[in-house]
Amino acid sequence: MTTTLDEIVANFELLDEWDDRYRYLIELGKSLEPLPEDAHNDTNKVRGCASQVWLDLRREGGPGPQTRLFFRGDSDAHIVRGLVALALAIFSGRKAEEILATDAFAIYEKLGLAAHLTPQRSNGVRAMIERIKSDARATAA
Repeated sequence: MTTTLDEIVANFELLDEWDDRYRYLIELGKSLEPLPEDAHNDTNKVRGCASQVWLDLRREGGPGPQTRLFFRGDSDAHIVRGLVALALAIFSGRKAEEILATDAFAIYEKLGLAAHLTPQRSNGVRAMIERIKSDARATAA
């Protein structure tokens, strides 16, 4: 995925209607690098999501808080795949300490997603973010 978080925020600001924002999220999901079939496994599966979500992790330069974490992800639901893409834009390629210091919920709030996602999808977003932060905590320790 080559779309940056700044680009995503700017594009969200250009879209007035929520139908357009949902379509944009779906397009973001389509832009994800395909996750290899062998990465669709129990280790990578995110618990707490109603849809199936997988996050694959690669570390560079660790262990420790300066280690960079790179994520790839996938979901079996189009909008959720877009939410995975957004989470990757927020966190992937960052140092463990940066991931731990990032308030992703504030970003979701800024985009208006917190108010427009179903409670079930919001729980899935929380589960994804917690999984990413858990990986960062384990790496930083």
